[in-house]
Amino acid sequence: MRTSDRWLYFVVVFLSLTLRAPAAGIADPKAALHQANKAYNDGLYNDAVGMYKSIVDAGFQAPELFYNLGNCYYKVNDFSHAILWFERARRLDPGNEDIEFNLRVANSRIADKIEAIPELFYVKWFQALVRLYPVNGWAYQTILFFILTLLAASCYLLGNRIFLRKTGFWAGILFLSLTFCTLIFSVSANRQARGLHEAIVFDPTVTVKSSPDEKSIDLFVLHEGTKVHVLDKIGTWNEIRIANGSIGWLPDSSMEEI
Repeated sequence: MRTSDRWLYFVVVFLSLTLRAPAAGIADPKAALHQANKAYNDGLYNDAVGMYKSIVDAGFQAPELFYNLGNCYYKVNDFSHAILWFERARRLDPGNEDIEFNLRVANSRIADKIEAIPELFYVKWFQALVRLYPVNGWAYQTILFFILTLLAASCYLLGNRIFLRKTGFWAGILFLSLTFCTLIFSVSANRQARGLHEAIVFDPTVTVKSSPDEKSIDLFVLHEGTKVHVLDKIGTWNEIRIANGSIGWLPDSSMEEI
């Protein structure tokens, strides 16, 4: 498992910069975070879990905070919760190598080893590019390249020298192309974030049903820590799909949404 002091520093900075309103039950978020970090460094992982969770429950979200929670749960061999919080951290910071590494390690410790359906190479490449930055990251780049496009267009239209006009023209073409590319990535990342309904199984063993009924046919068995995609919901039942494409139904009580 990878841990780093820079993660703890970034959490402090993030909380201090994103504090929008006084958090109920936490008068000083930085002091609470310091206590949680100290408990983690002292090996008091269960205490650290409670302290980190109190910060999350107060309304703070940061990939570093979720990452630390995942590390705490991993240290006490609670792999289901570790996977849940690593997945939540990855949702906020896709492509982060530390999160990806620890998530793979945690997944190696659970019972179910489900082979995913292979994706077409160009789909895999596109998804890898989308995951390089979170939604806001792609949006900021789109705005930046659009501004650069306008500046290049100004050089082309207002330049009094041929060199400036040529430079403005070709730079404008380049920046406009980058604007469209980053816009596509931003829209794709936003759709994934909004339309991605995933959950982690928390029952030690649960039987997936053929329909939203306890008396329906048993299809297959899942174990705690397995990630499922939620396709539909009827009452307290969820239609789920696992990585190999198998589909069935699970009750709310057996899983927690990422």
